[in-house]
Amino acid sequence: MTAPHPTSAAPAGMPAYDLFNGDADGLCALHQLRMMEPRDAVLVTGTKRDIALFDRLPKNVALEVTVLDISWDRNAQQVAQVLEAGGNVTYFDHHAAQTLVRHPRLHTHIDTSAQVCTSILVDRYLQGAMRQWAIVAAYGDNLPAVADTMARAHGCNAGTRGALAQLGYLLNYNAYGESVEDLHFHPAQLFRSIHRFESPLDFVAKAHEYRRLLEGHTEDQRAVQALSPHASSARASVYLLPDKPWARRLSGSLANQLVGSQQGRSVAVVTPRSDGNFQVSLRLGAQCQGRADVFCSRYPEGGGRQTAGGIDRLPSSDLDRFVVDLFQYLQEQTA
Repeated sequence: MTAPHPTSAAPAGMPAYDLFNGDADGLCALHQLRMMEPRDAVLVTGTKRDIALFDRLPKNVALEVTVLDISWDRNAQQVAQVLEAGGNVTYFDHHAAQTLVRHPRLHTHIDTSAQVCTSILVDRYLQGAMRQWAIVAAYGDNLPAVADTMARAHGCNAGTRGALAQLGYLLNYNAYGESVEDLHFHPAQLFRSIHRFESPLDFVAKAHEYRRLLEGHTEDQRAVQALSPHASSARASVYLLPDKPWARRLSGSLANQLVGSQQGRSVAVVTPRSDGNFQVSLRLGAQCQGRADVFCSRYPEGGGRQTAGGIDRLPSSDLDRFVVDLFQYLQEQTA
């Protein structure tokens, strides 16, 4: 469902807020939008899994809210509260939206198909005005074939494609952690740095944040060289990471990295939380015809999209059951 373009300025007297996921897709989506439609807005963001961002907004106040890459179904009630207070909401997203509603002050750009990310939806909205950033996001959101197609059509040579892919990967890597203290940069700080650059290649060449992410990722990768699966089947591997900051930072990007080397098999990466529970990142391989979001939604605080899902808090006592359930689901859903 797509509505007309919102204005670039909030209504007089109505505070503006930009809510965005702290990963590559959320960062690049907001950067594209605000380069073309500048707005003085309060930034509200956090780690990859921090999607209850509406809880940080003032209550019972008319607000102008723009949302990027945050699940509708996990925030539908909070959206309704903003609308009931007289506010406006513009929503760009590609996650589950089974409870989507219509409202005269709600403008939605939501597409849950497997081959899009939020930055691609913003790219469509802006008619390709900042396309290289959408390509960065697609690489970072584990859509390499889509990103390659877009990049080739945009005239990017192999070197440029490689640089955009690495940037997307590193921006996504920065978003993973139990808290922002695990991250190299708070996503709001990283957005402000990105927003100084019209071209992603200039960001790569000139931004110290890029160099720090590259160095940090290299350091973290050394720690996983000896990693072996906690459990395996013909259709998947489950990796249990140690309770370390590097493990929390790599939890999502490692799942993307591993699934690409599994010859169609699926991967789940399980990371300890400080509360004694686990966080799960699931990536479905090409063998599986099921949906990651459907499987993860069996668990409280689980969800995602077609090929990539997660569980924010899996009780430690449920780990063995999760492994059995996953292997059984993949067996049922494998071609």
